[in-house]
This record gives sequence, structure tokens and C-alpha cells, in this order.
Amino acid sequence: MDVQAAKYIGAGLAVICLFGVGIGIGNIFSAFITSVARNPAARPIVFPFTMLGFALVEAIALFALLIAFLILFG
Repeated sequence: MDVQAAKYIGAGLAVICLFGVGIGIGNIFSAFITSVARNPAARPIVFPFTMLGFALVEAIALFALLIAFLILFG
């Protein structure tokens, strides 16, 4: 197997978790919209936790892309 082909396979495997990140972000914001629709007064309490969850999930996506780029160009 060529080294370049192995790099492409490794980078592809590193980016598989981006599917999970997309699902996670969708779940976070759907739960936020549902909770605010049921109780609008809870928005100031729930919104910071929503942004924290979004930031943590997005950090996983950025980490996966970093690993993929390191495999490809490192």
C-alpha cells in the first residue's frame, strides 16, 4: 500500500466523528428550542448551558479536523 493512500484512509477515519458532531449540535439546539417553547421564562437560565454544550461539541469537530490535517500534511 502506498503511503499517500494510507494517509487518505487515516484522514477519512479521523473525520468520521464529524457525523456525530452534526447530530450532537442538532440535538442540543432542538432541546433548547423545545425547552424555550414550553417555558419562555427559562431562556436566560438555559441559554448559557446551550452555548457551553455547543462549544464543547464544536471543539471535538475542530480537534478531528486538526488530526486529519496533521495526518495529511504532517
